[in-house]
Amino acid sequence: MGRKFFVGGNWKCNGTTEEVKKIVSVLNEGQVPSSDVVEVVVSPPFVFLGLVKSSLRPDFHVAAQNCWVKKGGAFTGEISAEMLVNLDIPWVILGHSERRLILNESNEFVGDKVAYALSQGLKVIACVGETLEQREAGSTMDVVAAQTKAIADRVSSWSNIVLAYEPVWAIGTGKVATPVQAQEVHFELRKWLFANTSPEIAAATRIIYGGISINVSHVLVHLLLSFGCFYNVQYAL
Repeated sequence: MGRKFFVGGNWKCNGTTEEVKKIVSVLNEGQVPSSDVVEVVVSPPFVFLGLVKSSLRPDFHVAAQNCWVKKGGAFTGEISAEMLVNLDIPWVILGHSERRLILNESNEFVGDKVAYALSQGLKVIACVGETLEQREAGSTMDVVAAQTKAIADRVSSWSNIVLAYEPVWAIGTGKVATPVQAQEVHFELRKWLFANTSPEIAAATRIIYGGISINVSHVLVHLLLSFGCFYNVQYAL
């Protein structure tokens, strides 16, 4: 059986209660392939997880945008994997470039977060990607291989990981990697998994492209389901 199609939408730090309700309404009305063909995951800010979870159609799933690296405790402002499990949130995004670059999350720290989230029963959208400077220096694969290795060193199963290649220079800039550029990195990532994990993991792991920013409108569902991508969603309601 082939890999199931995967489409995700990262809403980032955007939205109000009314805007979120409108987006969910649009999604709920969309005509989409069955869930055995495509997996659709949306990722609202944490404060809206409960609202989206309770009102979103059951064949679409919800992801948190981050979670803490270990069990909860005296970590002000953090959200633990256990909390997400308690809320029945199945997915979490980890390693997004904004957290790597702005909050200085290292490859190792992201790897630890992925491993802990998996250990608590969450599924992970693990993000990797290079900056413009790294691409122009010809080090794209060195960068994404190091990011992927930090995960591979800490996990034994990839069945609940989707690997999202998000070139940093294409996030929120209006620039988009060409299909050839994206496919080149996807090919090299799968080759890396083949050589450094197993042929089975390389064949089964879903690798998607992220970095496209779209505005939410009444054509949102058609946009989301036209491509096998991970979208960064902006608001225009």
